[in-house]
Amino acid sequence: MANQQLSIPSELGTITISAGAVADLVARVAARCYGVVGLASKNPVGRMLGRERSAIGVSQDGAGVRIGLRVVVEYGLNLAEVAATLRSQVTYELERLTGLPVAAVDVHIENARRSA
Repeated sequence: MANQQLSIPSELGTITISAGAVADLVARVAARCYGVVGLASKNPVGRMLGRERSAIGVSQDGAGVRIGLRVVVEYGLNLAEVAATLRSQVTYELERLTGLPVAAVDVHIENARRSA
């Protein structure tokens, strides 16, 4: 994902946005969603080092941008509702801020814990 570019073709040319910029937007939106305690890393080393970006995967196919998101949610909440809200908010904000069509937002709930 480090050097991946996402493109938006138009009549006057092509706009490219780095996957890292999209991942940063997704992280900010996810942090504001109700029930999300934090982002989860794919591997234990990333968790220990506090590298949150590995919790977000960004790719582009013919239908649009695909987002993979690993989160930790608040214990006791309805997981399906938190995931649906997160999916909806990420889709709305990405389309609004970048103009990129969002094909899918895959939410993976890694853990549930009580927030501090």
